[in-house]
Order: sequence, then structure tokens, then C-alpha cells
Amino acid sequence: MIGFKSLHQEEQPLLLGNVWNVQSARILEKAGYKALATSSSAVAMSLGYEDGEQMSFDEYFYIIKRIKASVSIPLSVDLEGGYGSTAEIIVSNIIKLLEIGVVGINLEDTHIVDGERQLLSREVFFEKLSHILTMLKERRSKIFINVRTDPFLLGIENALEETVKRIELIEKLNVDGVFVPGMTRVEDIKIVVNATSLPLNVMGLPDLPGFEILKTLGVKRITSGAFFNRHIYRELERISDTVTNNKSFAPLFI
Repeated sequence: MIGFKSLHQEEQPLLLGNVWNVQSARILEKAGYKALATSSSAVAMSLGYEDGEQMSFDEYFYIIKRIKASVSIPLSVDLEGGYGSTAEIIVSNIIKLLEIGVVGINLEDTHIVDGERQLLSREVFFEKLSHILTMLKERRSKIFINVRTDPFLLGIENALEETVKRIELIEKLNVDGVFVPGMTRVEDIKIVVNATSLPLNVMGLPDLPGFEILKTLGVKRITSGAFFNRHIYRELERISDTVTNNKSFAPLFI
């Protein structure tokens, strides 16, 4: 099997399937995805929580273990801000993931304050990430660390400029990849690709260019976030209404 890190260096961008339970993971593996990643948002919704580390790490870890035990392709984990108030707790969480065979994580530069997602200052996030990487020590080489930066996702006024400045800091820490969700314009993607030597990850949105264009632009990883989950449950809502309105289960079998 090709190593997870190597999958980010192939000619075709890595289409990473975002999953939230064993069923979704097995379906995407069967569909030919080369690797999977959890969507923390989708897992949280499936457990009745809002996004933003509202579920406990123990609850999340149980789902991750079940997914990992049920598929044979590499699994990465959306770790949000790390599920811990200190670097020590976050590193402990990462080590637990390594011990069950997880090969990658996402760490993001935002946190939730009074229900609202906000960017950490560049300096605070750099210090936090630096501390985590130092504490991982010899284990560092065993985990693909993809760093998510959210100026585009939050829609701030100077999103492109702020993203490039944050990536400049992130690169100094020798991480493995950078994730810029919310970015869809070809011009912006081109600038960010040229601003970093790290593999760039983008997220599926209605205005995101097609995979072939993204390949031409130099994007190396494409994810869907929670949108598979949301699509499926919109369909469940639709068919549930149809069954109720028709007073029959027949529509389930068409």
C-alpha cells in the first residue's frame, strides 16, 4: 500500500473521503477511495452535538476506533483544535490515535467562543502548534499533520492576505500539509499554491472548480467535509416526508 504521505505527492490530487461512521467508511472504501478522514462535524451531528469540540474526545475516539477497525485503507482524523486545553492533553490524544493506527490529523487555527468560531492570533497558534510538535518527539515522523487555516471559511475581509501570512508561519514548523477550507476562486487557489511548498488541501463547495482544474492549479488533496453527511440526511428527510404523505412505505423500494 502506498504510504499516506506519498498519496499527497501523486499527479492526481488525493480525493480523501470524509466519513462519520463505519457504514460511510465502508461505502467510500468500496467506491475506490485511497484514504479516508473523519469529519468531526459529521460525527458530532450523528451524536447529537454541535460542531466545535462539543463532544468529548472519548466519545469521538470510540467512533474513530470502530472506523479504523472496519477498513483497510489509511485513516486520518479531524482533530479540530486538539480536544484539549493544554498541549500535553492534545499530544496525549494524538498518541492514542497513533496507537490504533491512525496515520494523519488535522489541527486548526480557530476556537469556539460563546458558540462563535474565531481565529486564534497567528502568534498564539504558532506557539501552540510548535509546542505540540516538540512534545511529539520521535513520534512526529509517524503522523501526517495537516494544518487548517480558516480566514476564507470565516469570510474575513482580507482572507487571502491573512491566509498567506499564516502559511508562512506554519511552514517554519515543518508540518506536512496545509488546508484552506472555503477558498474557491481559481485566482486565490493559484496564489496560495505558489505561496507554499506544502501540499494544499481544499474543501468541496458549490463554486469549487472541478478536480481536473484543481489538479492543473497544483492542489494535492480534496475533501468534502460534512457535505456527504448533510446530503444523505436531506435525502432521509425528503423520503420520510414522502412516506408520511403517501401513507405507504412503497417509496422506500423504488
